Amino acid sequence: MNVKTFAQVVKEHPFPEFSSWWEMGDEFIQFMSEAIVSQWQGLNHSEIDYHQIRQNMVEYLTLVYDKSAKADLFERFINGDISKAFYSGEFDALSYAFFRSAFEISTLKSKKYSTRRMKAIKQFTIDVGKNFYNSVHNHLKLNLPSTIETPQDLSQLEDNINLIGHFLVDQGYLRDTCEFRFFVDVQYAGKQINQTVGNFLNNLQKLNIGYALYSMSFPAILPSAVYLYQMFGEAQHHSSRTIEELFDRVGFKAREIEDFNPTHCPPDQVVELWEIMPKDSNLKVQLEP
Repeated sequence: MNVKTFAQVVKEHPFPEFSSWWEMGDEFIQFMSEAIVSQWQGLNHSEIDYHQIRQNMVEYLTLVYDKSAKADLFERFINGDISKAFYSGEFDALSYAFFRSAFEISTLKSKKYSTRRMKAIKQFTIDVGKNFYNSVHNHLKLNLPSTIETPQDLSQLEDNINLIGHFLVDQGYLRDTCEFRFFVDVQYAGKQINQTVGNFLNNLQKLNIGYALYSMSFPAILPSAVYLYQMFGEAQHHSSRTIEELFDRVGFKAREIEDFNPTHCPPDQVVELWEIMPKDSNLKVQLEP
């Protein structure tokens, strides 16, 4: 992977569609503040110093949005202070700054682009997702099935995923729409994947793998997700890691395909192909023609 400066990446991938900001919800900001800041503090075992993160946030707002950071923006975020509204571009910059710091700490602890480094970077995104999911779970009073074996289990699971999706849209993380569906008709890795909602359970039980498509419209962090992916090979995946944790709690490993790259996704249709397997499965996925 070629190492590029942040300024180079921004110049190569402008996002004019995100120049008009929208307001974020208070609960989302509070939950995400706790999830990101606490996890970063746990990763950074040395003395807590936010100086570089704050500087990266300021640089991001300047280069990406041509805007200055509000004087109290950073402090309000780390304290979960919602006395004034947060806007999409501001959260985008804050998410970028904290995740860049976390990814850089992981890089310093291991060789660049090593398997160990990438595992550490992914683990940070997973841990933030776990923290955020816990807050959302309690806030929405989610009621998960114990497993996914029957159509009733699947219907209950879908209801909970839909509640999370509505929350993410209502709170402004996704500006327009959100859909997680088990009807799949796509090509991947030179193979065709055809799955109806009806045979999803059959695939899980007989093949130890099922698929889903997760579609998002204007996720607030799409610009920074692209920039982080270009610089580090990984993005934040805030909502995906949230849903991943939901599946984990019902006994399944679930996430977007390993080589998903957000770089060229249309902002109004960011689509991830998901693989879903029992947690005790060591299946190496082989797609059938």
